[in-house]
Amino acid sequence: MTDLATLVEQFLAEHPTAGADPVQWLGARFDAGLAWVHFPVGLGGLGASRTAQQAVDEAFLAANAPQPNPAAPVIGYGMAAPTILKFGTDEQKQRFLRPLYTGEEVWCQLFSEPGAGSDLATLATRAVRDGDEWVVDGQKVWTTMGHVARWGILVARTDPSLPKHQGLSYFLCDMTDPGVDVRPLRQITGEAEFNEVFLSGVRVPDANRLGAVGEGWKVATTTLMNERVTIGAHAAEREDGLIGVTAKTWRERPELRTPGLHDRLLRLWVDAEALRLTAERLRQGLAAGQPGPEGSAAKLTFATLNQAITGLDVELHGEEGLSYGDWTMRRPTDADWASRDAGFRYLRMKGNSIEGGTSEILRNIIADRILQLPKEPRGDVDIPWKDLPR
Repeated sequence: MTDLATLVEQFLAEHPTAGADPVQWLGARFDAGLAWVHFPVGLGGLGASRTAQQAVDEAFLAANAPQPNPAAPVIGYGMAAPTILKFGTDEQKQRFLRPLYTGEEVWCQLFSEPGAGSDLATLATRAVRDGDEWVVDGQKVWTTMGHVARWGILVARTDPSLPKHQGLSYFLCDMTDPGVDVRPLRQITGEAEFNEVFLSGVRVPDANRLGAVGEGWKVATTTLMNERVTIGAHAAEREDGLIGVTAKTWRERPELRTPGLHDRLLRLWVDAEALRLTAERLRQGLAAGQPGPEGSAAKLTFATLNQAITGLDVELHGEEGLSYGDWTMRRPTDADWASRDAGFRYLRMKGNSIEGGTSEILRNIIADRILQLPKEPRGDVDIPWKDLPR
């Protein structure tokens, strides 16, 4: 097979980037197998190694290639696509992966509930079979991009007589269907990128079930593992992200410097570089298989580090760090955290230790699955869900 660099070069020659319509251009890239090169042929890939993806992406970025709707990669690329690839039917893969990649259809995640956050398996949203459909009733919360999403990956309880992990099933929910009510949740930053979603008699075709009935927890685990790698171990260059913003301020604003802040900046710079290199090694190690619990460690470190960096950033700015002039209710999907006020970044990063798995739960996962420490005592694992106290 022709090497990937040559394929990318040929594709760029045949599909100029200047003035190209992003959806059409990305659709052509998908059809050429250069979207996710490690995916199978016909599904946006070429069956190449997972490690080849970064080089392909970098080549397209260097060519100023069109990028998808900025809202699309958040859930779609990182969580929905790998889950659909692993558990979807041929029809589901053909239907959903291409418009997901082009950004024509944005995805959200309908997992957490008011009474089931850290312990997701206790969720109460019900899905009752009615012929070839499932009738779904319940409430979800902290639904990122739910207000712009066309599809949601949904976990619901299909058998309350089974223990909490066994009575769940996984669905692909059309967010435009009757009975789906998306309401904004205003955050400490003043904006609402998250939502609560009320599901009232929503009818989901059985053809939109992902995996077998009762295997929802197994499917959801794949989603969650990919989520943590997506958040905590994404590809980055040196000084990408928040550490780059703070280091830039330090270099350009010498009047803000103090010896104590300099020492903290150096330590955080080293920590950020260590996380970047560790994430690179993690992605290489995962090239041959699905993400494992190692992603939890990367995501935990990501959250802790971001909060420390933004705390330093606020102190570095002095009185300026207390200013906050952006109270936008709905953040534009192309907004970049790094370009916002220091005060915004400080407040927004508080959410890093909650979203994508709380830091407390991630520490439990690390202790249990990586360090092999004794499991936390649990008395509700084998009890039918309907008999659990709530």
